[in-house]
Amino acid sequence: MTRTKVLALIMAGGSGGRLGLLTEHRAKPVMPYAGVYRLIDFPLSNCMHSGIPDVWVVEQYLPHSLNDHLSNGRPWDLDRTYGGLRLLQPFQGGEEGGWHRGNADALYRNASLIRGFNPDVVVVLSADHVYTLDYRDVIDDHLERRAEVTMVTTKVEIGEAGRYGTVRVDAEGRIAEFEYKPPSPRSDIVTAEVFVYDARALLRTLDELTASGDEEQSLGDYGEALVPSLVDRGRAYEHRLDGYWRDVGTVDSYWTAHMDLLAPEPPYVLDDPRWPIVTFGVQRRPARVHPSARIEDALISPGCSVRGRVERSVLAPGVRVEEGAVVRDAIVLHDCVIEAGATVDCAVLDEGARIGAGAQLGEPRAKGTEAPSAAEIVLVGRRASVVGGIRIAAGDRVAPVPGAETSVR
Repeated sequence: MTRTKVLALIMAGGSGGRLGLLTEHRAKPVMPYAGVYRLIDFPLSNCMHSGIPDVWVVEQYLPHSLNDHLSNGRPWDLDRTYGGLRLLQPFQGGEEGGWHRGNADALYRNASLIRGFNPDVVVVLSADHVYTLDYRDVIDDHLERRAEVTMVTTKVEIGEAGRYGTVRVDAEGRIAEFEYKPPSPRSDIVTAEVFVYDARALLRTLDELTASGDEEQSLGDYGEALVPSLVDRGRAYEHRLDGYWRDVGTVDSYWTAHMDLLAPEPPYVLDDPRWPIVTFGVQRRPARVHPSARIEDALISPGCSVRGRVERSVLAPGVRVEEGAVVRDAIVLHDCVIEAGATVDCAVLDEGARIGAGAQLGEPRAKGTEAPSAAEIVLVGRRASVVGGIRIAAGDRVAPVPGAETSVR
């Protein structure tokens, strides 16, 4: 029996502008998650467990920060003599050269490489979603239906659906209607940005869309021309993902995805021995919890030292919470320091931030209240310092400024 040749492409080139300060110095796919992971670990781990040995990562924005983490693919068993991990960046020369102007345009600009690999199926993945999925199940459905594209779909609140591509399906699972980021969604079924394409249909469609004019106008993101063209041909189907799926591309969704992990019965299990999330990271000593510490509903990563109070929060490796300090409803990234007597509420602190003694950030939230909007979450930038005793209001942005101790914007 001929084995189906599969190529996975992880789209990791976006600037992540909706995360504000958090992506000024790193690519969004390497945003920390749950303390010890990075967002790109999820599609990479899914590929590893799904038995996909050829994974290409399409880069553009701040690729060096991403490459440091990818470590030649070793953590995901992709450091192979033949195949394995391949990094694709924008280049000059030829018709396909130039900056990527969306994920469909990125596929077009790498079309010659895809042709050279000659896959039967191309699996296109986003790098900023948290979920577990065996891609083999999607590929099997795709092949059985002889589809040109199979979209993994999931249900969200109707008020959130306008951020995604929405679909309506018939009784056989065929995509009957597709709308890309509609202002007034008519469906709560959205694409989870996992697409399985028939490789020949994908390449042919890219050629058709660019043949009559400027590809910058023809392609853009997948929902502008590529997917609608395949839906119109009637060979587009869904594969429903009923488990946990969370887009973490905004400040509020990033915060909420962490709070999901702290629920009495978390909707997503990170340490499933049958499907572990694999990452690259430097080993640190076990966390130290001192006698003065008070911890409730928190994830404390290796290398942390806690003498103060931590409630409903996630601490990444190396965080120090000094005696008398309080951290509530917060995500504190690597090597931050919260000095004695400081209070941090409803905030995200980027790597290396320091909160001075007695400073107050954000506003306390009653336990169990509705998730905050991005405008209510304090952001502290990478290596920013907040002066001791200062008051930072809910929703403020604190960025490091050379020659100044703190800047609020």
